[in-house]
Amino acid sequence: MHITAGLAGVVALVLLVVQPLFGSADLPGLTTLRSRRLHRWTGATILAALAIHVGGLWMTSPPDIIDALLFRAPTPFSVWGVIAMAAVIVTAALALGRRRLAPRHWRIAHAVLALIIVGGSVAHAWLIIGTMATVTKGVLCCAVVLVTARALSGMRLRASRNGKP
Repeated sequence: MHITAGLAGVVALVLLVVQPLFGSADLPGLTTLRSRRLHRWTGATILAALAIHVGGLWMTSPPDIIDALLFRAPTPFSVWGVIAMAAVIVTAALALGRRRLAPRHWRIAHAVLALIIVGGSVAHAWLIIGTMATVTKGVLCCAVVLVTARALSGMRLRASRNGKP
């Protein structure tokens, strides 16, 4: 179960590479509607992978998960993982109530949460030794950061072209 939990974390990190690509609707061959739909489905899959990751770790060592959730774990990667997890959960909750938010507020909140998710996830993955090889982990983490930066900068450019702050 511990291996399954670790692999679910890797799957979630891999999905963070394509998530911003779908959200920015910049992929050739995809309509904006299709891209946004894939963004939602990928987000739900990331949430499911996160549940398997944390649930599997809980099954193998509940005290470690409790220590992580209470920010008293001796390992720094735990703090980053919990911060990223909280941001994923808040993002999912906001997405469910998106219609209640003004579009501008939604975009800002979603972008800030995306930065927290990416930063926390990359720090979490980078600090863990053993789940992935160093080079593979480095390439994947760099890809997540670069794709997210590209998507967020594109969002800013689109907003400025449309006359929005």
